Amino acid sequence: MVSGGSKGIGFACAKLLAAEGAKVVICSRSQANLDAALPNLPGATAIAADLRSGGEARRIADKVWDEVGPIDILVNSAGAAKRTPPQDLDAQAWRTAMDDKYFPYMNLIDPTLKKMAARRTGVIINIIGAGGKVASPTHLPGGAANAALMLATVGLANAYAAQGVRIVGLNPGLTQTERVDEGMKAVAVSQAIDEAEALRRATDAIPIGRLAAPVEVASVVGFLCSSKASYVTGVVINMDGAAIPMVV
Repeated sequence: MVSGGSKGIGFACAKLLAAEGAKVVICSRSQANLDAALPNLPGATAIAADLRSGGEARRIADKVWDEVGPIDILVNSAGAAKRTPPQDLDAQAWRTAMDDKYFPYMNLIDPTLKKMAARRTGVIINIIGAGGKVASPTHLPGGAANAALMLATVGLANAYAAQGVRIVGLNPGLTQTERVDEGMKAVAVSQAIDEAEALRRATDAIPIGRLAAPVEVASVVGFLCSSKASYVTGVVINMDGAAIPMVV
């Protein structure tokens, strides 16, 4: 199952997993986005749901388990916190960021993880973001949500390793998706430049010299889901083109 699987990194993950022979279920809040994605995912199932609701997430997890089959792999890529210039922040912005990024992941992880543990098998990959490690002035609430997801990822991995479940976090750098375009708007406002210049500066700051393609992120997810990564759990992996040179 891939949350946020109708576009961007989530869609790339769903497409790769389907090509590897997995029976894929994608989830998104937008039925229109699901309808656009399905023709490119032969045999996949699509479910519209708002994972910000714990009850809705549990209902969807149960529905997939009962009607499609046990979830062996869960890839969380749904939700993104809005980037906000620091001068525009208020208490609601911090709360909204958790609702938009942290809880969509945790609401789906909770029921799925417990079912996986009962079967003593399963893999959960959380697509997070390095904003939880390095604070950006235009991404503070979202970065806080990412930091919380990193802690939950490694903590749950430790708690459930003995029950056969692996949990890994993946922090992509800037990736060629609509979310980058949205983020550049906040950066442009904060730095009093236009969006094209904001993107140029962001790209220049990446040592590898370009943004990632969604399929490159999906390829790493595919490896982490496979038996070749059977001893990889409880870690958060940076994948940012060497943009953040840090030892973790």
